[in-house]
Amino acid sequence: MKARFEVLDGLRGTAALLVVIFHVLEMTWLDPAQNPLHHAYLAVDFFFALSGFVVGHAYDDRRAAGMTIGQFFATRLKRLHPLVILGVVIGLVGYVVDPFVGKNQQVGLGRLMLTFLPLLLTLPSPGLPNRYGETHSLNGPVWTLFQEYLANIVYALIGRWIGIKALAAVVLIAAVALTVTAAHHGFLGAGWGWDTVWIAPVRMLFPFLAGLLVYRLKIRIRIPAAWPLLSLALIAVFAAPFLSIHGTIKPNGLLEAAMIILLFPPILAMGAAGTVSGATARVCRFFGELSYPLYITHYPFIYVYGHWVWSAKPDRATALGVGAVLIVFLLALAWAAMRFWDAPIRARLGR
Repeated sequence: MKARFEVLDGLRGTAALLVVIFHVLEMTWLDPAQNPLHHAYLAVDFFFALSGFVVGHAYDDRRAAGMTIGQFFATRLKRLHPLVILGVVIGLVGYVVDPFVGKNQQVGLGRLMLTFLPLLLTLPSPGLPNRYGETHSLNGPVWTLFQEYLANIVYALIGRWIGIKALAAVVLIAAVALTVTAAHHGFLGAGWGWDTVWIAPVRMLFPFLAGLLVYRLKIRIRIPAAWPLLSLALIAVFAAPFLSIHGTIKPNGLLEAAMIILLFPPILAMGAAGTVSGATARVCRFFGELSYPLYITHYPFIYVYGHWVWSAKPDRATALGVGAVLIVFLLALAWAAMRFWDAPIRARLGR
């Protein structure tokens, strides 16, 4: 049986929860520079790094054992796609029944289906009203699953065969591309809209391939209390000051590129070397399993919450109190999605 990296499971859960908190805060601090978790959208880039590491761990030896590309894709679809479908369906329902938008989201069935059906395959689709030009406007985070599938295609066609030196060279090139993009744009909370869609693959490529490289080089950095300390490290990264995004060279973009390039691979290496046992191991495992359903189902409810905040205009304390209740609900929903949707479907597909 393959080794399980339980600290990495726990960090995946930490990052997913911080994303949800960031999105709740985002509805009351509309300016990213004012959000207490300024850079928490970089959790997406951390997920890509985790994915590169985990894909290498799960499939490098199966490649050597003769696993075909078709078998690889079937396995990845079984792992990822049931929750994609659930998240998009929840997004459709949320868009139609949102009680706080008046007539801002009234569209015909044809236009709704033109957006909904491609999203079932994670494909970008025409945007809907009141959704800010998103490429996946019924459930925003699905854009990252589209990139995840592209990353898996890169792995299947190239990554499975590429040597260490060539992989390191590609990682270096991807790091340069990420740095130039970040310096030009000013921040990396982009790629989800049609106006910045080109940034999405740039954000995906470096962390995914860097995670794969960390796995293949067997880089491990052992520290005590890895899960709590590395979780605090992620919080510190996400709460770091938001710097200027003005001028030709934008300091905030350089800071975010440095976080991804210089901090995420060591955090990954420390998490891979970390060990936990007993109750801590069970907690890490549970939150690791909860992370994906939490991530893929939460955002339709964030839309509704945000529309309530903007229409009712409650004071900040009230808005944050309702947001805290929402987070508890989203955790319960994620557990239900995992227990009653994802696990049974994956088990049936496995048979």
